[in-house]
Amino acid sequence: MKVSVSVSVDADVCYGSGECAFRAPAVFGFEDGYGFVLPGREESEDDELLRDIAERCPSQAIRINGTRVTD
Repeated sequence: MKVSVSVSVDADVCYGSGECAFRAPAVFGFEDGYGFVLPGREESEDDELLRDIAERCPSQAIRINGTRVTD
């Protein structure tokens, strides 16, 4: 059973590698040098994919349910 999770990008921490948008273009966008969550995609049931992307984020800017996955 998949559980819905909340995903966000901390703009204060993101330094714009673009990895999130490259790995999951249906969830993340990249504009003006920074990653962001596409409108309407703040909630997802693909927890495993999002956690993998968050772990690979070089700046650790992606938050799952409000926290970094490395916390």
